[in-house]
Amino acid sequence: MRIYWSRLQDRLERLRANKLFELFVILVIVASALLIGAKTYEETSRFDQLINWLDLAVTLFFLFEIIVRMAAEKRFFDFFRKGWNIFDFVIVVASLVPINDSEMVLIARLLRVFRVLRLVSMIPELRVLLAALVKSIPRMGYVALLMFIIFYIYAAIGSFLFESIDPFLWGNITIAMLTLFRVATFEDWTDVMYATMEEYPLSWIFYLSFIFLTAFIFLNMMIGIVLDVMQKESAAEQLESGKGEIAEIHWMREHMAAMSEQLNRIEQRLTNESEHSSPLQSENRHD
Repeated sequence: MRIYWSRLQDRLERLRANKLFELFVILVIVASALLIGAKTYEETSRFDQLINWLDLAVTLFFLFEIIVRMAAEKRFFDFFRKGWNIFDFVIVVASLVPINDSEMVLIARLLRVFRVLRLVSMIPELRVLLAALVKSIPRMGYVALLMFIIFYIYAAIGSFLFESIDPFLWGNITIAMLTLFRVATFEDWTDVMYATMEEYPLSWIFYLSFIFLTAFIFLNMMIGIVLDVMQKESAAEQLESGKGEIAEIHWMREHMAAMSEQLNRIEQRLTNESEHSSPLQSENRHD
């Protein structure tokens, strides 16, 4: 029995690692996304029965695919040691909610929307991007906190100076911060600036300095943080997969370290042999 199960696991492992199978899974995920989008059009209401059958087929295929991946593991619980496997498992289980039940139809449709996220787990490049985004959030939080301080200071100054000109935009510090967000996103910010320049001609300094800090400095800091984390995640992905320039450099370093250690052992052995041979040579000379 164990022999048959081992053979079956080997076949399932080859199926899971097959590039054509992975490509087919990606196509099914895309088809699932298209089905979800098709349901939002009234013209497709006459094809509801067909769409429901296709949705059922997609759900069953996802169930089959996750079972194949779980059964291919030598140890069953090793499947749940990877975060992406847990992510896929939760999405597949959530999509098993029946869509025909009138009480659960809204929840079922909402849960099926998240099946599109499986593209992230299937494509390594998307996994690197998402992992980099998640890991960069703590570092970006400090930049966001500094941005909030700058927003607060400029909002307070703007509210004190420009409230009499336009209370709708500068009435209090909360409204002023929303106005500054509009300025930072370049949404008709010149209209706001020209309105205040009629009474304060030098108010352009206020706006340009704020845009310079937020749109140029802080935004570039955010981008730099994400790029730095992405580079580290890409290196980790290459080391894990054993492919790429980083993996080759790591392999060369390991082999050079092994060769260096081997040379040290040879040198130590030659040194010991020479030490043992020296007394013998000296005794021969005395004889």
